[in-house]
Parts: sequence; structure tokens; C-alpha cells
Amino acid sequence: MTELLVYRHGHAKRNDVAADIDRELRDKGKRNAQRIGIWLARHNKLPDLVIASPATRARRTAEKTCKTAGLSGDKVKTDERIYQSGVNELLEVLRELDGKYKRVLLVGHNPSLEMLLDYLCWNKVPRRDKGGVLSPASLACLKLDVSWRKLEKATAELEQIIYPQSLPRLFPFPELHDAETRSRPAYYYQQSSVIPYRDINGKLEIMVIMSSKNKHWVIPKGIHDPGLTAQESAEKEAFEEAGVEGKASKKELGRYRYPKWDAECEVKVFPMQVSKVIPEVQWQERHRMRQWLSVEKAAALIKNPDVQRLVKALPQWLEKHQ
Repeated sequence: MTELLVYRHGHAKRNDVAADIDRELRDKGKRNAQRIGIWLARHNKLPDLVIASPATRARRTAEKTCKTAGLSGDKVKTDERIYQSGVNELLEVLRELDGKYKRVLLVGHNPSLEMLLDYLCWNKVPRRDKGGVLSPASLACLKLDVSWRKLEKATAELEQIIYPQSLPRLFPFPELHDAETRSRPAYYYQQSSVIPYRDINGKLEIMVIMSSKNKHWVIPKGIHDPGLTAQESAEKEAFEEAGVEGKASKKELGRYRYPKWDAECEVKVFPMQVSKVIPEVQWQERHRMRQWLSVEKAAALIKNPDVQRLVKALPQWLEKHQ
């Protein structure tokens, strides 16, 4: 049985950027997308393929949903035909799909998604009290009676529509079916970090970066992305936050915990010898500052005592493990 999951993006900010395509998700949109991710995982509805509009709000919705469902955000593919499309463009995208895909998640916009439902479904598509079918971050589950290339009018059955407001507000922790809950998805509480370093004429230097709110100096750190190893996730953070590339060590330098989101996050820290520094113009987060410092100066600038301790321990760790 082939399934199509038709998914409207979450609530987006209205006036945060000049171009409509660049509008970001609001916090409400992020949380609702993550609630849908939990529902997909719990109901064995994980997609084989995720296709999203290139609009930031649609792509972010897809990524948040995938990660919370236990899939890598890299699973999300974009197709410009989904943005500002009509039914014909959406059908064109779907009819081109390989027959190997048995469940596809299509992430896009109204009114085209609602028009697609009316076109494909032979059974009645219910309207909400406020009118319309798909509220932000709602998901329609369809069973197809034909192959992708043969999609035509009334060739699908609408099974159900999932509205995020009908789902639990809190997220299960640490596993999908556990009774304990937290204010963020479970993967948020496992994080990865790197200490980027280089050797200049026999002297060890550490790269530190300014925090996202430009308040203090830190090292690259972020949520451990599902689908990646802790080291791969740390390398990704180094690239995005510090604009550097390298290979994180297979062994941890250490771990620490800190309070956040009504609980504690655990951070795994890896040394990473920098092989390439990305030019300023290509650095994704160039609004930050970055600088190379000696171990002693880097440790003195860093506010978190646990990170200070790990930075100071780096020279001895490298002598032991290299």
C-alpha cells in the first residue's frame, strides 16, 4: 500500500524578513512540528522520502518533524515547484516519484495542499469550524489506489487528519513510549561540542567564538542531530558556528551537564584538529566573532567552568592520545 502524507508548514513569523520565502517558523510552529514528529514515530508512519517547499518555514517544519521522529534532517529534499504552486505542479512532483517510495511526506503551503486533497480524495474531506481543511502543522494521511505516476482525480482515500493542538503538549523522555515528559523533544537534551585546535610552530591554539547573543566566548556546541554520530554532529556545529572543518576525535575529551528546558542537558566534548577555515563570506554564522588563542587565554575568556576545565585538559589529552 502506498501512502501520501500531506503536511502544511507550521506557524511562521510574518514580518521578520523582506522576502516571503525566507520567513522563519515561530516557536509555536517549531513545537507543533515536533509534536507531529512524535505522532509519526509512535504510529509507524515514518516516511521513505520527504519533499518540502524551499521556503524556510516549510523546510524547517520538515526538518524539525524528521529529527523528532528519529530521522536525520538531511532526509529532507526540496523542490521549488512546491512553493507558490497549484495542483498541477504538485501532481507533477508526485508523478515523478520512483515506485520504491511507499510512504512520502509532502510539506508545503495552503491553498494548494487543500486543493490537492480535494482533487485526490474520493471520500469527503472534512472542513474545520473556522473553514478550510489544514491548519498550520496539520497532517493529512492518504492511501493511494494507484502508483505515483498514475495519480489522478479520486485515486486516494483520506484516512485521517492530525491536528497538532490535539496532541500532548509535552514530549516523552527518554523514549517514545515513556511516561516521563519534558518541554522539548528528548534529543534536545543530548548535545555535542568540539574544541577546535591547531598547531602553529609547536604552539597549541584554540578557536573560541562569540555566543549567539554576543554575550560571552564559547566553543561550538549544539543538539546532537538524530541520524548522526555524536562526532558528526559536533563537526556540523563546528562548521556552522565557527566556520571551520576537521575530523572530531573518536574519543571524548569529557562531558558536562548544564540546566536548560526544565531539566539538564548532557554535552559530549570532542577535540577537533582544524583542517580548513571557511572564508568569512561563506561562514553561515558570520555575525559571531571568532579568534585563535593560546590554551591559557582561551580558558580565561570562557565563562563556563566545566568548559574551562576541558580546555585546560586538552594539551595533556593530546599528548596521551596522539
